[in-house]
Amino acid sequence: MTERWAMKLSIDKLEQIAARTAVTEIRGDDGGPFRRVISAIDGSEIGESRVLVGDGVVSKVVYHAITHPMIGLDSHMIFAFTAEDSPVPHWTFDSVVAGGIYAFHLDLIPRLDLGANLGYMDGTYGPVTAAFEAGNQHPGLSQAAIGPRQRAVMSPWMLAYRVEEKEYPGIDVHVQGYLDAWFAMVEGNVPPEVVDAADPALLAARDRANRGMIFNRDVDDVWNQITPLIGMEQSEQLRLDLATNAV
Repeated sequence: MTERWAMKLSIDKLEQIAARTAVTEIRGDDGGPFRRVISAIDGSEIGESRVLVGDGVVSKVVYHAITHPMIGLDSHMIFAFTAEDSPVPHWTFDSVVAGGIYAFHLDLIPRLDLGANLGYMDGTYGPVTAAFEAGNQHPGLSQAAIGPRQRAVMSPWMLAYRVEEKEYPGIDVHVQGYLDAWFAMVEGNVPPEVVDAADPALLAARDRANRGMIFNRDVDDVWNQITPLIGMEQSEQLRLDLATNAV
């Protein structure tokens, strides 16, 4: 495969989000990306962070990319965060090639406890259930190395798999299905039972706690894994970019 599918799928989705939501990209001092990622090994530029912000339903979009051909890494991560008082789930997509192994992680991150809010669960995840079922049947899948703690802080609709290289481009239909369902909610197609379940104070408190767990080094070891490559200061910057909607 000659095309960089991990990057291609991610950039396409990032561009769609930028075009369809009221967000503005924050540029670095040099007019480039918000942050450039520098190798701690040889000082070369090996990635970038892009940050887009808004004051509507979508509050912050973060894209992290690290590419290091010598170790076979091409990693792309997108989180699109909704406002602290919004019941609309966050949207996320990771697309990675590491050592010749293709993998992805796709989810809508709930804003409420799904185990205690049936109407909210059906209203937000019903629209992606067909894409979830299709994604689980995609050819060439094998389980990704994700533990129960990581699964517990995401949603049961999370798709997280390794994929055979030749089958990887085909995951795009599932990713687009999740994104289209999310766009519909962002653009106002939110069922009444979702709105009725939304207590702004509860939403904000849960989000702080949930993101504190999702982006915890002890819960997700990826931050420790990339530290030797980019150093502790940069790995912390990337992690904290995701922890809150502040910039």
